[in-house]
Amino acid sequence: MTTTVLQLVEAGAARLEAAGVAYGHGTTNAFDEAAWLVLWRLGLPLDALDDVAARPVAPAERQAVAALLDERIASRKPAAYLTREAWLQGVPFYVDERAIVPRSFIAELLADGTIDPWLGEHTRHVLDLCTGNGSLAVLAALAWPEVQVDAADLSPDALAVARINVERHGLAGRIRLIASDGLAALDRRYDLVLCNPPYVNHASMQALPPEYRAEPALALDGGADGMDFVRGLLAGLPARLSPHGVLVLEIGHERAHFEAAFPSLQAVWLETSAGADQVLLLTAEALCSP
Repeated sequence: MTTTVLQLVEAGAARLEAAGVAYGHGTTNAFDEAAWLVLWRLGLPLDALDDVAARPVAPAERQAVAALLDERIASRKPAAYLTREAWLQGVPFYVDERAIVPRSFIAELLADGTIDPWLGEHTRHVLDLCTGNGSLAVLAALAWPEVQVDAADLSPDALAVARINVERHGLAGRIRLIASDGLAALDRRYDLVLCNPPYVNHASMQALPPEYRAEPALALDGGADGMDFVRGLLAGLPARLSPHGVLVLEIGHERAHFEAAFPSLQAVWLETSAGADQVLLLTAEALCSP
């Protein structure tokens, strides 16, 4: 009996579901995860399942897919680490275990123009702090061809991955990669700061599935309440923002901890596909207010 691509995806989804793997690194369910792995292993376009659904799969191809699914289940690594690629807003990025798998909701805001009302002709220097694999820096440079972008991270390993992506997208002339512990090594004022920092609180860190534990803990662990990095950032940022500058900060499920830590800050909460609790915007004026 001939096996089709769609049947292979459906069988793979059943295997992943039965194994209880965790999602959240580019997909949210077993079917989409299986489709990603099957199409990648077969060398087919990841966005064209409908076009190839009825394509027959040779026995050797079935074996190759089975081996990849075996690895996904046994290793509990995110699929992106197995395929060495992740997509954000339709843009491909290289990724490996040296950097967190890119999935920031800030990418949506860059693509849909949500933060554009806070920008203008004065917006020339952008900082992507905690850049990881460089994806937000690349997306910012693609969104605004007139800006210069600094991409900073504490991890030399992450910056090595970011360099691959900067060069892949031909942006080495506009994106400067900087090794920096927070703001420490940065030498200019910025009109826009993007930051998806480590913000997971200790209790949540202990409960993370293995897929998340496969990522560098440095990129996730935000201390007891998740706000350790954010405290240092907000303390130092007034000296690094231009008078009309803004910070776009992702804090995941930590809004309650953020508001407890910074009760007087006037934050604008931005709507994303995950709701209005994940990403906030702070103006220079708000940060400098007593």
